[in-house]
Amino acid sequence: MAANKLILITGVSSGFGRALAQAALAAGHRVVGTVRNDAARQAFEALAPGQAWARLLDVTDDAAIDGVVASIEADVGPIDVLVNNAGYGHEGILEESPLSDMRRQFDVNVFGPVAMIKAVLPFMRARRQGHILNITSMGGYITMPGIAYYCGSKFALEGISAALAQEVQPFGIHVTAVAPGSFRTDWAGRSMQRAPRTIADYDALFDPVRQAREAKSGQQLGDPAKAARVMLAVIGADQPPTHLLLGSDALRLVRGKLCALGATFDAWENATVSTDISA
Repeated sequence: MAANKLILITGVSSGFGRALAQAALAAGHRVVGTVRNDAARQAFEALAPGQAWARLLDVTDDAAIDGVVASIEADVGPIDVLVNNAGYGHEGILEESPLSDMRRQFDVNVFGPVAMIKAVLPFMRARRQGHILNITSMGGYITMPGIAYYCGSKFALEGISAALAQEVQPFGIHVTAVAPGSFRTDWAGRSMQRAPRTIADYDALFDPVRQAREAKSGQQLGDPAKAARVMLAVIGADQPPTHLLLGSDALRLVRGKLCALGATFDAWENATVSTDISA
């Protein structure tokens, strides 16, 4: 990886954002991280004075994003890499979860990253180089009961990433959707927003799922520091992938989903092709 890239990471106070920022700083790169309060700003900048900068930003504040990105370009330097990491998980049976929960989930996990992308692209396009990493999830490929809103947001970001990659490829800009499996972050712990249970019909299906997820928090197989090293390698690659899974569980589950999907397509192939207009 070329020395001294400037990497903008949203949500550097914990989880993948903090792990990636620390790895990048240790490798000699400069990092601008977005945080939500002044205490977090001071703590992040203290990690590497003169090498780490923080900006107060809520990624759902559309009106503020353009100004923050422009100020980084003017005061710190050209942004080489944008990492859309800020996000959270919503857990709740769809019928029990209000639409306001879904709107908030998409505001943070989809509209926020897109707004950040739209802010950095004019600068990257003018320079004919850049790299955008969108942190999605294996939940952008597979689903399970109780995280419909979360999976919907990550499926959306996966699709947006793939289309965007085609749009900006002629300008020397790379896009990578990074889909982690289960890692030891706060995703299933304090960061998880859980809708109250209200419909007994779902108890037998969902209560064991919720209990297992809560029990697993902090015991996941994935190591965020190792994930950060892989993401740095991707940023440094001449031909980075458009889609990258992280974690053996993600690889196993996503491969299983794709195989099952292929089998379904095969089983219904005759019905599928029967809808064409006959010659």
